[in-house]
Amino acid sequence: MGRGRAKAKQVKVARQLKYNSGGTDLERLRDELGVRDDSNHNDDANDSYDDLADRYADYADDFDSEDDRDDNPPGRR
Repeated sequence: MGRGRAKAKQVKVARQLKYNSGGTDLERLRDELGVRDDSNHNDDANDSYDDLADRYADYADDFDSEDDRDDNPPGRR
């Protein structure tokens, strides 16, 4: 007979979690998860991409010049 009261309490808690979830402190959550600031990370990624692009720029130029010498129209071989 006591299951009705326990179920009502569970429903009440579930509704509170569902509808009253505002007020999340995102900065605190970020600190707890150990997430670092993305603005510094993107700069490093862009620098490494630029370095890689510079290294292979000569190969790209050679590849483009071979396509220009091809007598066949694009898409037909």
